[in-house]
Amino acid sequence: MTRRRGLSSLNLTFLGTASAQPSSTRNHSALALRLNSDVWLFDCGEATQHQVQRSRVKMGKIEKIFITHTHGDHIFGLLPLLASMLNGAGGTADGVEDPRIHTTNFVVTDCFHQPVEIYGPIGTRAYVRSGLKYTHTLLGAPYVVHELRLPSDPPDGDYTSLTLHASESPDGRNIPQTNGVWSDVYHDTIVSVSAAPILHSVPCIGYVVTEAPVPGKMDPAKYIPHLKRTKTPMSVMSCLQQGENIELSDGTMLQGPLRRPGRKLVILGDTYDPSPIAALASSADLLIHEATNAHLPALDPHTKAEDTFESVEARTKSRGHSTPQMAGAFAARIGARQLVLNHFSARYPGNDDVDPTANTIMEGITRLAEEHYSGKITCARDFMSFDVDVPQEHA
Repeated sequence: MTRRRGLSSLNLTFLGTASAQPSSTRNHSALALRLNSDVWLFDCGEATQHQVQRSRVKMGKIEKIFITHTHGDHIFGLLPLLASMLNGAGGTADGVEDPRIHTTNFVVTDCFHQPVEIYGPIGTRAYVRSGLKYTHTLLGAPYVVHELRLPSDPPDGDYTSLTLHASESPDGRNIPQTNGVWSDVYHDTIVSVSAAPILHSVPCIGYVVTEAPVPGKMDPAKYIPHLKRTKTPMSVMSCLQQGENIELSDGTMLQGPLRRPGRKLVILGDTYDPSPIAALASSADLLIHEATNAHLPALDPHTKAEDTFESVEARTKSRGHSTPQMAGAFAARIGARQLVLNHFSARYPGNDDVDPTANTIMEGITRLAEEHYSGKITCARDFMSFDVDVPQEHA
């Protein structure tokens, strides 16, 4: 388990914001969450490792990869990324001895390497294992796959008859639901991850990243006179900042500020209805929600003459996806403080920061979401990066 000493920095970098088809301005789905210097990925579409190399995200800092579902545009980049991260190389066919497997480069020793953790729905483990086997890929460090199993899934087994890859840890868990959610699939003293199913055309997962309560806002003037009067070292201020109580030499008891809620991020995969995660996602500081298609008759030249807002929404939902209005309505429902729209059709260009026409289209998409949600709305683009701060209302 990673030891963290608080999150001085929580940063999001969008590595891919396209839906099914990438474009010249949008790559397939991938999102990097940086916790101080550590990195967690959410989805790993084709060419994600190229996007990592072009960004400020450090490949060597990736600890965990969370897959929302096994559609190719969300997982096809996973095997190449693992091969690059874990010093991979092409091996030999079955029955042909490869002398490299006897070298230290390809001997996995758990006492020296913490495995890269992969979380996803059933089939994730089988996909990784079969992909590595049939491409004869050697890895120089371990990985482990944890699957979030639905009640309809088999509770045990790997969903494949293939044996473990040489670099696959046998400690992968099959995590059952409890009361319709997967609580604390990962947790340490600073941050936890829970999850719930969301409705799509295949089993799909939404993830909730929650920071543990953080130190409250401190007023030094409340404490310094007492410390000076009793000649108490000022170093105890750090203890007070953490919410501890300090008894002074004259019996005075100083109480540190109460802790305040940490940050809460909700990262959804593809969905036409994320209702099953609503309770878990309540009061999120940031919601990332797909907005694959939109009806923009005055802005989008690809608009069909017979299209209406209702027909576009019906068609979008029939394919397992959402419109901006649907995303805005869910953000309002859970009381999210900020909404980031993501996973756009290739018809919506991702260079709106430099192209006025693209900017006009993305502004139109934003206005549709604003019909149902009054908070801050951002349309994601590739390589967009920003910090997630503790909101003032948490102070």
